[in-house]
Amino acid sequence: MKNLLPRLGLLATATVLLTGCPADKKPAETATPPAAAELPKVPVFNADTAYAYTARQVAFGPRVPNSKAHIACGNYLVATLKRFGLTVREQPFQAMTFDGTQISARNIIAQYQPQAARRIALFAHWDTRPFADADKAHKNAPMDGASDGASAVATALEIVRELSLQPEKMAPNVGVDVMLMDAEDWGHDETFQAGVKNQLEGSGSDSWCLGSQYWAKHVVPTGYKAQYGVLLDMVGAKGGRFTREGVSLDKARSVVDKIWNTAAKIGYSDYFLFTDTSGIVDDHVYTNQAGVPTVDIYDHPPYGNDFFPAYHHTTADNMGIIDRKTMKAVGQTLLQVLYQE
Repeated sequence: MKNLLPRLGLLATATVLLTGCPADKKPAETATPPAAAELPKVPVFNADTAYAYTARQVAFGPRVPNSKAHIACGNYLVATLKRFGLTVREQPFQAMTFDGTQISARNIIAQYQPQAARRIALFAHWDTRPFADADKAHKNAPMDGASDGASAVATALEIVRELSLQPEKMAPNVGVDVMLMDAEDWGHDETFQAGVKNQLEGSGSDSWCLGSQYWAKHVVPTGYKAQYGVLLDMVGAKGGRFTREGVSLDKARSVVDKIWNTAAKIGYSDYFLFTDTSGIVDDHVYTNQAGVPTVDIYDHPPYGNDFFPAYHHTTADNMGIIDRKTMKAVGQTLLQVLYQE
């Protein structure tokens, strides 16, 4: 998913950026917020459809840039978003990975209600890591990325599918943009690849999040502005739990509060924990730099010192771990948030 070791000067925030190492101090618990006024009625997030979208992506095979599966899955995502009636743009780009591989990649941007002045962005990455380097038995094997990537894309797809079905009088008061970032996961992990030279070191470019780095420098649509963004990453696994990540708190605290408080109000506080944890390097680092205050929703183990679940960057990240209930908690919460704007 992302580089697990800290980088000097990467992010000038009060939050510590982590790699595979946990924070020195234990997460701080905060009080559950009080109940608020009655919430607006919203569409029902269909977890079965979101599960099917996840399975469809996985069925292409590992979505590694330069592969046939990657091209086919990208075409499928573009066609699906167009079928929902969204305005779709593709942003192709070339990049070099940390191991010197030249890749062809593309970000996919789709807009619901493109005429709306106020906009909310849903970010996710749609590629998969080319090797399961955290897998003790199969560290060079390809991985399905069922939760790490596919579940996030599927959740965004189901949200905009539901929105596209609503009559005009039932539409939210904001436009919604699905921003699918490519080449997020081909980064140098100092924990598992200590013996491999990072050829991007010192270049001014992080080895992770290549698509969001490119988008931040070449924003599409031109002049794009959003009220805020939500990055979805690893939101489909059984037992998934989401803490309040450090960069999100530093750059978009009000959005974190909005999402976590809403989740608690509609019965999903078992998933959205009122626990603060240190920051990580993910696409939201660069979308924040581009001027979109963005929070990161990703699966964080609720107990112990691990910052990522056991399936992270292993062959265990397959459809066997995907749980409709987890996707429902995330998707329904975000639909509720959108209709509160």
